Amino acid sequence: METLNLLLDGFSVALSPMNIMMALWGALIGTLVGMLPGLGPTSTIAILLPVTTVLGPTEGIIMLAGIYYGSMYGGSTTAILLNIPGEVSAVPTSLDGYPLAKQGRGGPALGIAAIGSFVAGTMGVIGLVFFAPLLADQALKFGSPEYFALMFLALTVIVNLAGASLIKGLIMGLFGYLLSMTGVGLTGGQVRFSFGIEPLQAGIDIISVVIGLFAISEVIKGMEENTKSIAVGKITNIYPKFKEIRENSGAMFRGGLVGFFLGLLPGCSAAVTTFLAYDLEKKVSKHPERFGHGEMKGVAAPEAANNATSSSGFIPLFALGIPSSTTLAVLLAGFMINGLTPGPTLFEENGEFVWAVIASMFVGNVMLLVLNLPLIGLWAKLTKIPYGIMGPVILILSFVGAYSINNSLFDVFIAIIFGVIGYFLNKYRWPVVPLLLAFVLGPMFEKSFIQSMAMSKGSFAIFFTRPISLTIFLLAIVLFVLSIVMMRRTKSRVKDAVGSDVEITE
Repeated sequence: METLNLLLDGFSVALSPMNIMMALWGALIGTLVGMLPGLGPTSTIAILLPVTTVLGPTEGIIMLAGIYYGSMYGGSTTAILLNIPGEVSAVPTSLDGYPLAKQGRGGPALGIAAIGSFVAGTMGVIGLVFFAPLLADQALKFGSPEYFALMFLALTVIVNLAGASLIKGLIMGLFGYLLSMTGVGLTGGQVRFSFGIEPLQAGIDIISVVIGLFAISEVIKGMEENTKSIAVGKITNIYPKFKEIRENSGAMFRGGLVGFFLGLLPGCSAAVTTFLAYDLEKKVSKHPERFGHGEMKGVAAPEAANNATSSSGFIPLFALGIPSSTTLAVLLAGFMINGLTPGPTLFEENGEFVWAVIASMFVGNVMLLVLNLPLIGLWAKLTKIPYGIMGPVILILSFVGAYSINNSLFDVFIAIIFGVIGYFLNKYRWPVVPLLLAFVLGPMFEKSFIQSMAMSKGSFAIFFTRPISLTIFLLAIVLFVLSIVMMRRTKSRVKDAVGSDVEITE
């Protein structure tokens, strides 16, 4: 009851006209930022940090928090309609969202994404209210060996993302991991794989890779095929039917749980949890062969995980002062600028501020749902714009997005290079997503391994003598075997559906 009373007090502050306006501005800016590739919430929050000193801590942090979870909504729009993920976390959404858009079902896909985001975001905030101390305490039990095991578990997802050929998927995963090693090494400070090119010493930016593999490659493909518009069929309905919402409610719930619990762990960002949620949904599905071809659950699950992760990340930030992502690390700087120190004493010394921010997240999630659903019809019409107009617009946005990362033309060249690579990979049916997943996980995988070896003085036994890491490793082995079995069953189903004489490459 005490918690509920504190939350009600928070609502009395969050529902003041000024704070409602800040939540609305944050939601609007975040949605726009999420839609534009390359911008991202991290750089936007960093740019707006000085504004918080003018607005005051409560109003300023409410706006910045709105930008953060608002960007999680916006990233799905271009991922579904244009196959341009605004954030890495929106990549799994595009795997089925874009095929749905091409089938003329972009509107319902956007609706499911918005509803799934709202449901999971609300679940995450409820968890933030009631379970923050307990769950934050459990998150502290994760050390480097546990993180290495968790990254190993995440890499097993490559099997399900490999498509028809496991060998190709593993090769692309290895390629992505080698790319992630470009730049200054984690130990010794030695430069790796730069080939004498000075900008490569800082590494390859993930946003440039995403823009190239998905946006630019799609434009090249559209030019080759002389595409007229994105939607190949007539858009018959804009909003999802109640039956579709009911059928996808389980996927929303499961994705929300995955995103919430893994989002508690520092370093386990939405870029990881969305892939894991997509993989889980494919495993539990009665028709895994539909994924990648326009399965609505493939949109609901990762979008739910995306927003649940953004909400649960506030738990270790508020309770322990530990940011679970780069964006929350920048937000932590906003706390410090305003004389606030996140941690165990924050609830006691600045309780009114904390509960006002938490209450504003409920308000912000409702605002985002109300804002996004009426705009579905407008966004769906983007798929009918002639490709001769849309293609150049996509290229311009891609170049601007890549340039805005570091204000460097080198990042634009990287995006173009990966655009060409992505085009040929798609043309010859090499899976792109395993490359991206390994690229994202590579640095965390390497860092946790090096730290674990330092802790154990070079002994691999540390991974198997700690209960949590051992359990995760065993789970990874079970999921790997299960994925292989499911892949074979899926191939069998596809053969039965299209004819036994059809060869499925290995």
